[in-house]
Amino acid sequence: MDVDLRKIRYFVAVAERLHFGRAAEELHIAQPVLSRQIKALESDLKVRLFRRDRRGTELTPAGEQLLADARPLLASAAAMRRRAVRAARVTDTFTVGFMPGLIVTDAVRTLAGRHPGLDIDVVRTSWEDQADVVRDGRVDVGYVRMPIDPTGVETVPLLTEQRVVVLPGDHPLSGKESVGIADLADEHLLQNPDAVPEWRDLVAARGGRERRSQPLIRTTEEKLEQVAARRGVVVLPLSTALFYTRPDICHVPVDDIPPSHVRLAWAGGRHRGLVEEFTRIALDSAGRGRPGGGSSAPR
Repeated sequence: MDVDLRKIRYFVAVAERLHFGRAAEELHIAQPVLSRQIKALESDLKVRLFRRDRRGTELTPAGEQLLADARPLLASAAAMRRRAVRAARVTDTFTVGFMPGLIVTDAVRTLAGRHPGLDIDVVRTSWEDQADVVRDGRVDVGYVRMPIDPTGVETVPLLTEQRVVVLPGDHPLSGKESVGIADLADEHLLQNPDAVPEWRDLVAARGGRERRSQPLIRTTEEKLEQVAARRGVVVLPLSTALFYTRPDICHVPVDDIPPSHVRLAWAGGRHRGLVEEFTRIALDSAGRGRPGGGSSAPR
């Protein structure tokens, strides 16, 4: 049986929201149409994917497994389409993704100097999508901050850098030379706790509960605005904190947590010549301490 990617996309929309009505709105289709497509997919696969009752909608074990498999499948299909479109263009293109605080100019200029006819673009990514843009083909390579979901990507280590906590300028800890993660246990963390597992684990060990921002604050700029307004703190790599220097906030090193690890990532199974060449250039540039404004050390 051939897999119908449209039905898979419909399934993922419902599985991520666990609500047929909201999924239908997101997909811009009528809810009865969506329900029929899900039933058709269940018939194709000969499994039940959802349980629906008065309390709501939940995934069956088969549905949970399909969701885990469907995301990389859809990303691979999207990447295939993008690469086919790029291959049809007369001018070759190469796109580099990067996280805030990482400066990729040196490596990009070097590649451009070697290939004058190459159209090179850069894309700023975020904690939530830094690996997705690699998997789905929006970028050829990406500078990613660990940890990421490794599904469908290959990586090489580039560098490490110290992590700091960003505080309001008048915070009691603002005058410290350094702090420990325990000093931050009672603070409101304005980011996904998965980005600071040491803080998350400490709070859990103390029997506390994570206080997540609702809705989740996604961009660095928004997080820093919240810090300046005394609504919480964020833990960032040093280069990111330096890049966003402003007078109403400050940063203090957190001396008892591991450094931030930066790796170069590309879609698994791709060994296109330009990817390999850019990887060598990026490794050489990292060895000279250039990404991140010279605040990082190669590993």
